[in-house]
Amino acid sequence: MKNQKIDEFIQITKKLNDIGTIPLLMGSVGLELVTEKSWNAEDLDIHVPGDSRGWEVPPEHSIFKWEKIVKIMESSGYTLIDLHEHEFSKNGQSIEFGIIDTLPNFAGIALNTLEVQQANGVKYYLLNPHQYLQVYESSSKDSYRAEQNNHKDIEKIKYLKSILHSDKNSSD
Repeated sequence: MKNQKIDEFIQITKKLNDIGTIPLLMGSVGLELVTEKSWNAEDLDIHVPGDSRGWEVPPEHSIFKWEKIVKIMESSGYTLIDLHEHEFSKNGQSIEFGIIDTLPNFAGIALNTLEVQQANGVKYYLLNPHQYLQVYESSSKDSYRAEQNNHKDIEKIKYLKSILHSDKNSSD
């Protein structure tokens, strides 16, 4: 599936790999890779190592190597537009950074279960369908996210349950 957002992710990931960081592709773009279905992704969500306390830590200290990430993004033509959300923008493209280390507490996903993917010489993590289901079910309980996403997570949850159910039935 050809996707400009995925191409942009790969370019940024190469630079992140250069500083010893393997990011996790989250959100709808990652889900598109896993399901091979368009989810009309509006932005890129990239999770990188950081403080597992997440929002409890000042935003300029919550993501490890933050200053290097800012330099990478600025050298790629992006501007930091929201420090609290770790959001960058360029030509209408938004990229938000999250903290991979919050996954165990947020969605019950152990970091050692994430699988490394490789594409065009770069390494990144990608959730499997079951892990995406865990994330979206956890996200759907967040009233702020539910309001912001117009309940789009519910459609993703239904779809993931259906493919996981059909995978289970086909392996029986």
